[in-house]
Amino acid sequence: MTMIMRSGNEPLTARSALRLRFWLSVWGLLWAVGGTVVFAFVGSVGWATACGVLALVVLTDLLLVVRHIRQGPHYQPGPDIPPYAPDRRRPPPPRP
Repeated sequence: MTMIMRSGNEPLTARSALRLRFWLSVWGLLWAVGGTVVFAFVGSVGWATACGVLALVVLTDLLLVVRHIRQGPHYQPGPDIPPYAPDRRRPPPPRP
C-alpha cells in the first residue's frame, strides 16, 4: 500500500463533496416541504412555519451547491486533478 504524503496545507486545499451535499439537500428539501404540508393540513401553524423556513434554508443551500457544481472543475475537481496551491496573497493565520 502506498502512503500519500501530507503537504500540511489540507485545510486550504480541501475539497467539498458537492454531489453528496446536493443529494442530502434534495432529501432534506423533500422532508421539509412534506412537513410543511402535513403540519399545515393538521393545523399546527408553528410547526408548519418552522418547516417552511427550514425548506427555504435548504433550497438556498441547494441552489448554491448547484451553482458551484456548474462552475466547473475549480469547485468540483475529480480525483485526477491535483490539489491547488494555497493562496499566497494573504498572510498566513497566526499560530497558537
